[in-house]
Amino acid sequence: MAKNADYMHGLGANERALLERIPLLPLRKFAAGMVRAKMRVQFTGWLQYLIPIFPMLLLFLLAGITHLFKISFLVFIFSALGCLLGIIVIFDLVTVKFQLRFPEKLPQRNDDLDLFDLMRARHSCRSFQTRKLTKADHTELMTSIHTHLDEPKIGKAPIRLEYISAPLTVWPVVNATEFLIAIAPKKYDRHAVIDVGRSLQKVVMDATRMGLGTCWIGPGADHASIMASLGERFDPEKDHIICISAVGYKSNYIPLFIRAFNAQASNSRLPLSELFFADTTFTQPLDVHTAPFNRFGRNYEICQWAPSSYNGQTTRCVAVTDENGELKSFDFYAATASQYYAPVALGIWSANWEMGSEALGLEGHFDVRSEDEGENLPRVDLSWVIDKI
Repeated sequence: MAKNADYMHGLGANERALLERIPLLPLRKFAAGMVRAKMRVQFTGWLQYLIPIFPMLLLFLLAGITHLFKISFLVFIFSALGCLLGIIVIFDLVTVKFQLRFPEKLPQRNDDLDLFDLMRARHSCRSFQTRKLTKADHTELMTSIHTHLDEPKIGKAPIRLEYISAPLTVWPVVNATEFLIAIAPKKYDRHAVIDVGRSLQKVVMDATRMGLGTCWIGPGADHASIMASLGERFDPEKDHIICISAVGYKSNYIPLFIRAFNAQASNSRLPLSELFFADTTFTQPLDVHTAPFNRFGRNYEICQWAPSSYNGQTTRCVAVTDENGELKSFDFYAATASQYYAPVALGIWSANWEMGSEALGLEGHFDVRSEDEGENLPRVDLSWVIDKI
C-alpha cells in the first residue's frame, strides 16, 4: 500500500482527497503527476501568466484549421480572439509581472459600513499594489493582532500570528509582500486550529475596515519560503504553520486568470438550506425567517459567505431548542475529516457568528462539544450557548 501511495508524495491533504476519488490507479497516478508539475510551476510565479497562453494557442490552431476549409468568417473570429488574448497576456506581464505601471491611489477606509455590510464587502484580494503599508496602517494592524490574540480562546494551546514583510512564494496571489502567518503547536490540537481561524478572521475584518485587501492562503503557500523568512521566530521542532493571509493595498492591475478565478469564486456559495438545520440528522433545513431563529438576522448570511479553502464550505450548524421550543444553542459541525482546513473554516464561522451576535446585542458564549477525533461526519466541535436574547 505504501508503495502504491508514493505517487502522492509531496501533495497536500486536499489534493490527496481529490485524487483518491479517481477510481482507476493509472489515471490517478497521471493526475498526481499533473498536480505535482502544476505545483512546481505555480511556485515560480509564472503559472498565472502561462495559463491564458493555452487557449490563445488553441484559438490560433482553430484559425489555421478553418483557413484550410476556407471558412473566412471563422478564420477572422478565431484570429481576432487569439490576438486579443495575446495582447491581454502581454499587458499582464508588463504591468503585473514586471510592475511597469502607473501609480495607484490608496484605497478608502470602510468606517461607514456596519459589521454585516463590511463582511459582505470583503472579498479575497489576489493582486496587490507594490507599495508597503503606511506606518499608520501597519501600527493599527499590529494593534488588531495583539488585541485578538489576547482574547479568550476555545482551546488551551498557544497560537501566534507572525508578521512578515517579504515576497513569499504563494499562489495565486501576485505582488503580495506582507503576510500574517498563523502558527500553532506542532503537536496537533484541533482547538488550536479552530482558534487560528477565529482570531485571524477578526484581524482580517479589522483590516477590511481599514480598507486593506486580504487573502487567506492555505495549500497555495510554500512553507519553505515562509520558514526561511521567519528565521528564528519559527522552530520546526515545536511550531506548525496552519495558514497565512496576504495583506496590503488592492491593485486594479489583475491578471486575466485571476480575474476569471475571482469571478468563479465570488459567485459560489451553498444556499442557507444546506448549511443550517433544525435537526442533528441534517435533513430538516432551518427556517431562519421564523421566531426565535429570525432574531439572529444576517448572522446566517455572513456565515454563508465566510471564506474557506477552495470555498468548500465545510461547516454546518444545527439550532437546538428545548421541549418548550425555546432556543438553547447553535451547534457548529465540521462536514469533512480535514484536520486543518475544516477546523480553520469552522473557526472563521465562529468568529463571524460571535461578532454578528455582539452587533445584534445577543449574548452568548462558546462551549467545546467534542474532545475526540471521531469518525462520524459531520462532527460537532463547538456550541454557541444562548445567554440572553
